[in-house]
Amino acid sequence: MLNQETIEAIADELVEAGRTRTPVPRLTARWPEMTVEDSYAVQSLWSRRLQESGRKLVGRKIGLTSKAMQAATGITEPDYGVIFDDMVLENGCTVEWDRYTHPRIEVELAFVLGKELRGPDCSIFDVLDATEYVVPALEILDSRIEMEGRTIVDTISDNAAMGAMVIGGTPVKPADVDLRWISALLYKNQTIEETGVAAGVLNHPGAGVYWLANKLSAHGAVLGAGEIILAGSFTRPMWVHKGDTVHADYGQLGSVTCRFV
Repeated sequence: MLNQETIEAIADELVEAGRTRTPVPRLTARWPEMTVEDSYAVQSLWSRRLQESGRKLVGRKIGLTSKAMQAATGITEPDYGVIFDDMVLENGCTVEWDRYTHPRIEVELAFVLGKELRGPDCSIFDVLDATEYVVPALEILDSRIEMEGRTIVDTISDNAAMGAMVIGGTPVKPADVDLRWISALLYKNQTIEETGVAAGVLNHPGAGVYWLANKLSAHGAVLGAGEIILAGSFTRPMWVHKGDTVHADYGQLGSVTCRFV
């Protein structure tokens, strides 16, 4: 476990790394004793620092929800980070590639809550009841910590690698579609790169949302009405470069697209 002084120093270092777009050396290389609890403490303080500087919290992201991603990291539980207002981008947007540290793209569903979700006994039925609508999204992964050799502790400290999200397509009520069977085709420069089905996220894309509500309840926090919950990827991360156009086709739910310049 790290002391409070060290946690504050790391959080400040990550704020600066985000400002300068310069990743810092891997935390677990410098503090091998660092725990998952330490990393959430760092993330929480980092988030507070950015809110104090004027950024507004509008939601949460959930990561490591698919078997493929859990197997790749050796982690059996999801993780989470925060979403700020300036991280939510419109469909068809042009994204500055240099704003991120070699960005990657994931295909996800976003749950927009119509009412509060509170643990510790939150269930999938509570999630479906509280969700105003579900809408396609792309997550842009970023890194404020060097990538090589990263562990879950580094990733959580780094706001679960959240960079930004592009939201688009057709919003649907959870009762109007079988969310497990929503699928997506992910293209880069007109070439199909990945495909996925939403059930790949914990058997139901809403499962991560109630997991998160229950997880946050231990800290006295709730998921509030109006929050956007990015529910986890059902494809592998796809690297993108300057000039790349990304297009995700969600069938009946429409499509989401962006271009990196």
